[in-house]
Amino acid sequence: MEKTKRVQNKQQLPQPLKEYNLRLDLNKILKNIVNKNNQYTIPIFIPHFGCKNECVFCNQRKITGIDTSVTSKDIYDIIDEHLEYFKNNKKKKKIEIAFFGGSFTGIKIEKQIKYLEVANKYLNEGKIDSIRLSTRPDYISVKILKVLKRYNVDTIELGVQSMDNEVLNESKRGHLRNHVIRAARLIKLFNINLGMQIMVGLPKSTIEKELYTINEVLKLNPKCLRIYPVYVLKESKLYDMYLKKEYVPLSFKDSVNRVYMILKQCKKTNVQVIRIGLQTTDEITVANTDIVGPICDNFAEYVMSKLVLEEIEKYISNKLKDIIKEDIILNVYIPNKYVSVVVGPKKVNKIYLKDKYNITLKVKGES
Repeated sequence: MEKTKRVQNKQQLPQPLKEYNLRLDLNKILKNIVNKNNQYTIPIFIPHFGCKNECVFCNQRKITGIDTSVTSKDIYDIIDEHLEYFKNNKKKKKIEIAFFGGSFTGIKIEKQIKYLEVANKYLNEGKIDSIRLSTRPDYISVKILKVLKRYNVDTIELGVQSMDNEVLNESKRGHLRNHVIRAARLIKLFNINLGMQIMVGLPKSTIEKELYTINEVLKLNPKCLRIYPVYVLKESKLYDMYLKKEYVPLSFKDSVNRVYMILKQCKKTNVQVIRIGLQTTDEITVANTDIVGPICDNFAEYVMSKLVLEEIEKYISNKLKDIIKEDIILNVYIPNKYVSVVVGPKKVNKIYLKDKYNITLKVKGES
C-alpha cells in the first residue's frame, strides 16, 4: 500500500519545462544608439533670445530652466565649475562645450564671437576637446559658418523637426524643407560635423510623414541625430491648441512606436542617435503635471526594449513557431549592462512574451 502511494506521488511530480537559449548581439541591435558616457559635456544654455521665431511647441524657459541672458563671465564660471568637477578624469574622457537652448547663430554676431572666444580659449589650452552648438536651418549662412569655423566649432546641430512643409507651417517653424537641405549642404562644405534634431507628434504629422522625414534627413548624411516626442508645455501656443481641442498629443504607446519605426530606418545607416526624448530636468519630468503628452523619464529605454523585442520575436518565429503556447523557458544571454533593456521597463518584454506566447523570459547577464 505504502509502495503504491510513493509511485503515485512520483508520477504527480511536474515535468521540467523545455528551455531554449538565445544569445543576442546587442551592439548590433542598438548599433546606432550612442552612449555618451564616454565623454563629458559642459552644457551652456543660451535662452530663447537667439531665436526670433516662436514655434507652437516652444516654451524655452521651461526647456532650459533659464529665462535670463548669459554673459561671458557666466560662461567662464560654468566651464571652470565643470572642469573642477572633471579634474579627476581618470578615464581620460573627451570634454565638449555645448551651446544649447536657443538658436545660437540667431544671436547678434558680436555676442556669438564673445561666447566662442571663451570656448575656443579652453580648446587652445587643451582643457577641452570640442565645441558644439545648436541652431535653426534658416540661421545658417556662409558668413556665419566662416565665424564658426574660425573659432573651431566641431559640430552644428540643426533643429529640423520635420521635412514635411505642411507640418512645418502648422508648427509655425518659420522655415521649410529647402532651408534644411541648403543649411546641411553648407555645413558639410565647411567640413563641420552635421547633427539634426527631429520630433514626432507635431501638429498635422503622421507616422508616414515622420518616416518621410527620417528618410529625407538620412539622405543628408548627418553624423548624429536627436529624436524627441512632442510635449505640450504650458505658456506655449500648442497648449492653447490643446485646450481648444485643435491638437491631440500622441499617446505614450504611439510615441514609442513612432520612434521605434524611425530607429529601424536609422539602422540602415551609420548615423549616431545621441538622444531619444528630452533630457529630464526639474521642469521636464513625469512628476510635473503641467506637462501634457507622452512624457516619461526613461523614454529611450522603452524604445530600445522594443528593438530588442523585435529580435526575440524573430527567433520565436523562426525556431519556436511549432511549440508556441507550450509553456517554455527562453534564456537570453546578453552583457550585464543590457539586462534592464532586454527585460524592459516595468518588465514590459517579460510580460508581453508570457501573455502572447506563454514563454518565460530569463535574462542571463554576462560580464
